[in-house]
Amino acid sequence: MSTLRCTWCGVDVGPDEGYRAAEQAGERLATFCRLEHTVPWAIQGPHWEAGTLAEQPREEPALSECAHCGAALDDTRVLLVHHRGEYRIADAFCTTDHLRAWASAGGRWR
Repeated sequence: MSTLRCTWCGVDVGPDEGYRAAEQAGERLATFCRLEHTVPWAIQGPHWEAGTLAEQPREEPALSECAHCGAALDDTRVLLVHHRGEYRIADAFCTTDHLRAWASAGGRWR
C-alpha cells in the first residue's frame, strides 16, 4: 500500500497511521498526519481529493449519529477514521464544521 500525504501539511502518512476524512456520498477524501490538522483545513474551506476509503469502518450504532451534536445521520455523513496500527477507530459527523469543532475540543479525549 502506498504512502499518502497529509492534505494540510504534505507530510507522508503511512497506511497504519494518521486520519482519513471521507464524505462517502460524494466520493471525497482527505488525509491528515495529526487530528489538529483537520481544524485549519476545515476553517479555510475543506479541500477534498477524489477518492474513497481503502478500508471501510465497521458499521456501528455510534456511526449513525453525529459525534459532536448527536443528530441522526444519513449517507451524506462525514467520517473520520483514525488509523492506529492495525486498528481503525471511526467517528461520524453531520458536517465538516462539526468535525472541526469536535477536533478543536480534543476529539474523543475531551
